[in-house]
Amino acid sequence: MEITLTELEEAINFWRARKPSTGEEHALSPEVAALAIPYAEMIMNRRRTVDVTGLPEPARAAIDEWQRARQAAPVKS
Repeated sequence: MEITLTELEEAINFWRARKPSTGEEHALSPEVAALAIPYAEMIMNRRRTVDVTGLPEPARAAIDEWQRARQAAPVKS
């Protein structure tokens, strides 16, 4: 399964809203930190999509939970 750069950005924003950065150092949540790496790699390598199955487990888990939340959200009309 592939995820687009835009979708990955949406997942990061979902986690940033759910678990904002903390402390004086503004530490990222583990989920945001896990997604930030493939996001940066996609930008640096000018890739539009990435295969989720090739990502580390923490990133896959964060994407899976974001997708479940997105599917469960009511449709805006």
